[in-house]
Amino acid sequence: MVRRGITRRRLLAAGGCTLAASVVLGAGRAPRLAAIDWAMYETAQALGHAPVAAAELIRLRRETALPPAPGTVDLGLRGAPNLEALSLVAPDLVLSSNYYGFIEAQLERIAPVFSRDLFIPGEAPLPRVEAALTALADRIGDPAAGQGALDTYLSALQDLATRARPFTDRPVCLVQIGDARHVQVFGVDSLFGGALSRLGLANAWPEGTRFGFNAPVPIERLADVPDARIVIAGEIPLAARRDIARGALWNALPAVAGGRVIQLPNGNPFGGAPSAQRFAARLVAALEAAA
Repeated sequence: MVRRGITRRRLLAAGGCTLAASVVLGAGRAPRLAAIDWAMYETAQALGHAPVAAAELIRLRRETALPPAPGTVDLGLRGAPNLEALSLVAPDLVLSSNYYGFIEAQLERIAPVFSRDLFIPGEAPLPRVEAALTALADRIGDPAAGQGALDTYLSALQDLATRARPFTDRPVCLVQIGDARHVQVFGVDSLFGGALSRLGLANAWPEGTRFGFNAPVPIERLADVPDARIVIAGEIPLAARRDIARGALWNALPAVAGGRVIQLPNGNPFGGAPSAQRFAARLVAALEAAA
């Protein structure tokens, strides 16, 4: 269940945030933000401060919960951004994360960097991406936007948790399928696993999964959670789809035989609070449709 007792101070503590000085801007001018990290990109979008540049725009448009605005500059690969393009954009602030610490010194030669430790092995990322909403808002001098975005997000999850109550009778086993014999499983230490918890739904997978999802595990391992609903997070490759449809291992799983399998559209398991909210909304809608 979503707890309205989640406070600004607790979120900042969860995110390991310390408040730095706000970006100094001319009167009335919005900050020019450039995003290397996609979770931080979504955070800025949720605040109403769309980045003027972001990394890997084509894929970002496919996966993010909040698509880039027209005219957004593509900075190239997240792990190897085009520094010349970034310099030409002349950002006031570059948004990054612990994923890209190895290039932070290069980024800082162009503009100040706002970075947060979001996805850490063995730790739940959702409180950290939630805390980023208010932390970034403070950094750019718009704290009201941060509190407003956080309140809207928590209210939406509370409503979704209420709708999810009829489905708390079974745990959820959340997977991605890469081939006909293996799945990747999202544990409690993943963004989507955190969203399950916010909805009041139990995660059937008892193991940690390091950042987002585990290394591939054999499909037969899903038989270890016979009472669960299986939720497939994203599209299944065409070849795997054909093989699974006629595969004995898959069809023998209790959830498959019992008609307890749900498939969701592609999402961003390494996104920010908007991706967590979108996943939660899609899951609840799919559960209701299957009831």
